[in-house]
Amino acid sequence: MSHQAAVLGEAFAARARLGERYHEFLRVPALSAGVYVLPVGSSDPQSPHAEDEVYFVVRGRAMLDVGGIDVPVSPESIVYVPARVAHRFHTITEELSVLVCFAPAETSGGGEC
Repeated sequence: MSHQAAVLGEAFAARARLGERYHEFLRVPALSAGVYVLPVGSSDPQSPHAEDEVYFVVRGRAMLDVGGIDVPVSPESIVYVPARVAHRFHTITEELSVLVCFAPAETSGGGEC
């Protein structure tokens, strides 16, 4: 396969139709990508992953605890989280919609952030 293409809005719409927090829309051995949505005031249940991870915040506002350091996130924030580092979103004040990329492809959570 030479390439894959996706439309971000369609990935978010598919996630909503399925009623999931996380929806993977791209997977090759070297990386995977998905969209993740957390409502205002919700808890982020994720645990550390075996893969490196990059978050790109599309909408919303929250804090992201990365290894005990709080990082404020808002639209257009990009945060890198190394493999095996504890992290989770908290203090979600506006519904959070995030593009998530794993390298290599995510395997530690069965496709769940």
